[in-house]
Amino acid sequence: MERLVSNWYNHRALPESYICPPETRPGKLSIPSGDTIPVVNLGEALTNRSNTILNVLRASQEFGFFQVVNHGVSEKVLNDTMNVVEEFFKMPMEEKASLYSEDPNKVCRLYTSNINYGTEKYHFWRDILKHHCHPLDDCIKLWPQKPTRYRDVIRTFSVEGKKLGLTILELLTEGLGLESGYFKKDLSEAMLLVANHYPPCPDPSLTLGLPKHCDPNLITILLQGHTFGLQVFKDGQWIGVQPLPNALVVNIGHQLRIVSNNKLKSAEHRAVTNSKVARTTVGLFISSSEDSIIEPAKSLTNAVQPPLYRAFRYKEFLSYYFSMMGDTELALQPFKLPFNQSVIS
Repeated sequence: MERLVSNWYNHRALPESYICPPETRPGKLSIPSGDTIPVVNLGEALTNRSNTILNVLRASQEFGFFQVVNHGVSEKVLNDTMNVVEEFFKMPMEEKASLYSEDPNKVCRLYTSNINYGTEKYHFWRDILKHHCHPLDDCIKLWPQKPTRYRDVIRTFSVEGKKLGLTILELLTEGLGLESGYFKKDLSEAMLLVANHYPPCPDPSLTLGLPKHCDPNLITILLQGHTFGLQVFKDGQWIGVQPLPNALVVNIGHQLRIVSNNKLKSAEHRAVTNSKVARTTVGLFISSSEDSIIEPAKSLTNAVQPPLYRAFRYKEFLSYYFSMMGDTELALQPFKLPFNQSVIS
């Protein structure tokens, strides 16, 4: 529990164990503020669905990363969610102690830095609350009991976020030419909430809140708040994602890249820190069930465009992904087919 950054950050200089290797440090370079990150108005789907599909598809192909507005999740739900999560991280240490765990298999846990603090070469400037959201009625019993409204607020946010994720997946289904409902049921059954808290940092140029990575899951819906910190890697440079009022960030994960046979892009991204204010984000990671078979959609492959990945169970991918510490290409390597192989084994 004493390892949590939020317990000691304002009493110490940046510890050496938090200093990233020179090649991964953010440095003091100015980062573009995100003018080129696509913003999609989902409300337009009611009057011009084909154009909305085109915008979502193009953003997923070129960036693997975009923001959505007029998405159907109310401003009240977004504000309540951010407020209750910020309130959680501000609670006294003794009120959060029962949730702290360094066991990565615990269903609901509070921890720091990354998935396994004890074995990582250097640490990251963040505290994390993570818990499952499916099946909701079972998982909610294990969520934090304080703040007292946490369970009610996060229940609503998880339900609304899942609905939004499925809406976006259906738009991509149509855009890719797949059969309606392709991503429903086991391919999008599971959902994980990850709340990240990045306290003010004494030297943001030397450390990171999150290292460069791609998400392993299908699709991520992120409430990023009002503070800069999220960056996407594109065309050899980091692009900052500008916080927009009532917007949600959408991130294409590895599984969607695989199912689309590389027609969609899984986006490398990271989180930087700042020296002035704390930053809190709330992400919903929509995933396949662990025993789901993941493979390129049959209708997207043929003799000219053969499948690029073999079929595998999602839990096999997760195990390898975490052993590679999220390295984008290494995590995919064992699942790729030889270039001239056109049949999934």
